[in-house]
Amino acid sequence: MVVKQMQYVIIGASAAGMAAAEAIRKLDSENSITVLSKEQDMPYFRPMIPFMITGKKKFSEMMLIGQGPYQGANINVRLNSTMEAVHTTDQTVSIKSGEELSYDKLLIATGSRPHIPPIAGIEAEGVFALRTLSDARAMALRAERTKHAVMLGGGLLNLKTAFALLERGLEVTLIIQSPEVLSQLMEPNDATLIRNALIRAGLRVMTGCSASRILSDANGVNGVFLDDGREVVCQMVCIGKGGRPNVDFLSQSGIRVDQGVVVDRFTACNALNVFAAGDVAVTFNSTTGERIVTGLWTNAVEMGHCAGRNMASQPTEYNGTLGILNATQVADVPFVSMGIVHTSGTDYETHVAAAPKAYRKLVFTPDGAKLVGALFVGDISRAGLYRYLIRESRTVKGIKSSIIKKQLHYGHILKETI
Repeated sequence: MVVKQMQYVIIGASAAGMAAAEAIRKLDSENSITVLSKEQDMPYFRPMIPFMITGKKKFSEMMLIGQGPYQGANINVRLNSTMEAVHTTDQTVSIKSGEELSYDKLLIATGSRPHIPPIAGIEAEGVFALRTLSDARAMALRAERTKHAVMLGGGLLNLKTAFALLERGLEVTLIIQSPEVLSQLMEPNDATLIRNALIRAGLRVMTGCSASRILSDANGVNGVFLDDGREVVCQMVCIGKGGRPNVDFLSQSGIRVDQGVVVDRFTACNALNVFAAGDVAVTFNSTTGERIVTGLWTNAVEMGHCAGRNMASQPTEYNGTLGILNATQVADVPFVSMGIVHTSGTDYETHVAAAPKAYRKLVFTPDGAKLVGALFVGDISRAGLYRYLIRESRTVKGIKSSIIKKQLHYGHILKETI
């Protein structure tokens, strides 16, 4: 008797998709795993794409397969495979090339695409929204004939891209509608040290304004007209206005979509044998319980691992994610932002300590019993201990003074755990 081989199909070859494929292969060494990617490049570390602009990294150094846990053993990655539709009744997927594939277990890990606002002139040559290696290659070529670049949006990827362009010797202006940079990760008063670091590094920052029209001529972009009447001459525009989950191909699938693909605690969709993970999935905030879509690489990896185990019949509950969880460095200033950090107009108990080279903000529940958010700028030591307390939703009254004074250590964690 011939046993039919199970077919695992994963749509999306980035953080969540490849993490799921590796998790499946650890538990199932026999059955077929096919990963469908619409890109022309083999899977790579997406956070590293600004290095393609500077030339600091070669593609071989950015590839996922062969790096760390990503072995790609017996995993079939198919490039240039853009999705047309998912048919949950007969368990098949349609590729725009006309091909159809059957699946026994399906993972939707299509990530997100850049949000492009309706700005006049947005189609001009020299306008980019950095998301893929192809985008980065095109920006690098354009940079060869660019003196001044304008970045629309003050998010983290746009800041990293701005520094990549600064390294290439370009003048760079950051235009932000919000009062301050990194508005998704901190409030305006929290960002002073980072703003000063950006200015020291040579970045021009314009806040409280936005682009109303992109100007161009036969050579492409030649300026940006702002909503306050000013004009900025430039030869390149990069848009960083957040992302939108890639769900358009699911419109006739019967899979529940509410902003992203809605999943349960085991990453399963409402359709049988279909799962979702990463930027495309609607998960939940482990602190508040609210449903959220998160666009962080580390979250996508963790959720992908969980989905892969569930697909391979090892039930694994996903613990959710903090609404905000980011640790990185901007210019010469490191920072960690996690949990609830936007507290203006709320009744959260908030403690702030500011110094010339360090800033700290701690957020507790209104009754002061639990730590629910923390922001460290400049000095990020012991941030992992604070993350543990936030994620585990520990009652911290016994060690609250040490938390506020930043004297927290592992002994406190053990004491609260026992």
